[in-house]
Amino acid sequence: MAETTVLDEWQLALKEKKRELEACQKERQLTSCLKCEKLLDCQLRDAYVKAVYDSMNKGTGGGFEF
Repeated sequence: MAETTVLDEWQLALKEKKRELEACQKERQLTSCLKCEKLLDCQLRDAYVKAVYDSMNKGTGGGFEF
């Protein structure tokens, strides 16, 4: 029996940002953003990181707690 996973809006946004990021890496022939000269000034990567955080806290805000 196959289990169906329903994605919420935060997970959908994360998937889209990941797709965009991977497309950029492919275009630049990179396997990681760490090898990119624009690493510290990249709006696309910043949007991806925000989407990861939002998907973890479902948009409720708060800080990173380790």
